[in-house]
Formats: sequence, C-alpha cells, structure tokens
Amino acid sequence: MIYCGIDWAERTHDVALVNDTGQLLAKRHITDDAAGYQLLLELLAEHGDTEEDPISVAIETSRGLLEAVLRTGKRKVFAINPMAAARYRDRHSVSRKKSDPGDALVLANILRTDMHAHRPLPDDSDLGRAIAVLARAQQDSLWNRQQLANQLRSLLREYYPAALDAFAAWTNGLCRPEARELLKAAPTPTRAARLTRTQLQAVLKRSGRQRGIALEADRLRDVFHAEWAHQPPLVEDALGKQMLALLVQLDAACTAADDLAKAVAEAFPQHPDAEILLSFPGLGIQLAARILAEIGDDRTRFADARGLKAYAGSSPVTRASGKKSSITRRWVKNDRLNHAGYLWAFSSLQASIGANAHYRRRREHGDWHAAAQRNLFNRMIGQLYHCLQHRKVFDENTAFPTELAAAA
Repeated sequence: MIYCGIDWAERTHDVALVNDTGQLLAKRHITDDAAGYQLLLELLAEHGDTEEDPISVAIETSRGLLEAVLRTGKRKVFAINPMAAARYRDRHSVSRKKSDPGDALVLANILRTDMHAHRPLPDDSDLGRAIAVLARAQQDSLWNRQQLANQLRSLLREYYPAALDAFAAWTNGLCRPEARELLKAAPTPTRAARLTRTQLQAVLKRSGRQRGIALEADRLRDVFHAEWAHQPPLVEDALGKQMLALLVQLDAACTAADDLAKAVAEAFPQHPDAEILLSFPGLGIQLAARILAEIGDDRTRFADARGLKAYAGSSPVTRASGKKSSITRRWVKNDRLNHAGYLWAFSSLQASIGANAHYRRRREHGDWHAAAQRNLFNRMIGQLYHCLQHRKVFDENTAFPTELAAAA
C-alpha cells in the first residue's frame, strides 16, 4: 500500500509518499497551478496510482482546485484537521521542529497508521456541492448584512434616534429598501425634518413600496417633525457622512443576500432530495438548502442516525472519569448545521402540532428553551436521516404518534 500526504500552502505544496512500512518513497515540491497538478498526478501514477487501485491522499483542506483535481476518479481524499496533524507530529519528535516537507510526511503516516479513524471526503454530487456553495454564501451574506445593520443602528443612536423610531414598525428595520432610501435622502435629523409629505411619498415610491404610501408618509413626517435632541451642526454633518459610507456597504450586503437567495431558489428544487426535505415542517427552500449543504447527498457519509446527530451537535455528550460523570451539550460540531437546526426547530413549532407538543413536553420535564429546541432538532434530524435513506417524505402521524395523541 502507498500513502500520500500533501502539505497545502497558498502558492506551493509539498508532497510525500510512503509505503506500508513507513519508508519514504518520494517527495516533491509542486506549484499551485496546472503544471504542478500534472506533476502530482504523474508522481502518483509512477507509484501505482490507477483507476482500479488509487492511492489515498491526506491533505489539510477540503476545498480548492487541488482538492478537485485529487478527487477525480475513485481516489479517496482525507481532510485532516491541522490540530490533529500537529498532535501526530509530536508522536515522532519532541524537539518541536516543523517544516513543510516534514508535515507532508506526517500526513502520509497518518493514513498509514490510522486511516480507519478518519473518513474520506464525501462523494457528493456536483449539484449537491453547487447548492452547498450557494447556501453557505447566502448564509454568510445574511450574517454580514446583520453585522452591518447593527453597526448602522449603533451609529444612528449617537445622533439620529428619529430614524430608529421611524423604522421600528417595519420588519427587518434598517435592511428594508424604504429605510435605506430614506437615509440616503435625509442622512441627518435636520434634513429629515425638512422633508415634505410629497418628498416622503416620492422616496417611498422610489424604494418600491406600492401600498399605504400616503399614510406611511404622514407617519414618517410626524416622527421626523417631533422634538429630538441634536448634535452640534458640524458634528451632525460629519456623522451623516459616516452613516452614508456605512449605508453603501449595507446596500451591497442586502443586494448580495437577495441575489444569492434567488440563486438558491433556482438550484435547490432541481435536487432529488428537495421533495423530502421540503416535506418536513419548518423547512423552506433557503433553510432546507442549508441543511442539504451540510449533510450532503452521499448516503454512505454517516453510518447511522447517531453519527449525523453527533455531527449536527444535537445529541448530548457524556464525560466520565472515575466517580464523576456529566452529560452536556456538544461543543465540537458543525456550527452551520447546528445554527440551521435551531431555526428549523423554532419554525416547526408553528408548522407541526406534533413538534409543538414534543417541545412543550420537554419544557414540562424541566428543560430550558434552548435544551428543548435542541432535543426537538435531535429527533427531527434523526427522522430526516431515515427519510433520506428510505426515500420517504415526512409523515406527521408516524413522526409524532404519542405527541399527537396527547394533543388530541
């Protein structure tokens, strides 16, 4: 058996090949371009890499062009956590020396000695991987949008509380097109107080609003014309300019989030698992796409539902030593999947009688809100695993028979 380890870097990579006795067979320093990838494939072929008997490869990253080249054919690629590789390095040397060629050798030896303890990258379909890219990007854009909105809100508190009061009645507040257009038209409270009813109506129409424009313009005019404390004129103008600069970033983040949401909505329904995921209460297209992005569509990725639950961080973990034993929630997990699971459990409370009854029962038994939601997510993701494995859609009576009977 031949094992390959690659120490990944931004521009160059170090490659090491060892046999099953740990003997170093070859080492190379390749560039991160087509020529370097070709040299790597030729090196693997020289040492017996074929379509029928490929050489397993260990690398510290799970994405990028190098990973895409290595995953061609039936070759198994193992993404080793850099922290785990550092612990393996200490097994062979106590001097704490480190080098890129040495790290490549360590990665190769990890596969030689402990391949059974690591899992290869899942064999997801191209469509599944494309949806993962879009869903994660859309989630990142939402987080970025919220971060910018929080910064803008904090800035407006310093000099423009009238704007916050005016937008408080709107869902998503500062992220709405009406709010952003109004801030562009009146970046300071002094300028906002000068806006006429006609000008306010024009701003609302420009933002895309179609209903209740006259009533909303009157409400906004009353808010802006009320008595508010003001910063000195020069300071207020300076803060207004700072606000406009931040507003440009928020505009871009809102546009990115909307565009990526449309891309997800176009791609996700094409996936064979979409019907099953959307049959679950509380899952819409965006949230279901995030779930699919993290669990993938490789049915062999998780040995059983317990493995998926542990990966999602929904199942508890036991820590026992001597006479001490404790059961706590998991800290090491897929954070994206865990975050999506929290939203899924929360939204299912309104969409499913059985899910709501299960949550209420957990609260009655003494669980806090977060613990009860985590328990509900744990149950539903186990049901999702079963449905995906057996190609079945969600059935409320099968999923929550006891809770439905109690609710009735």
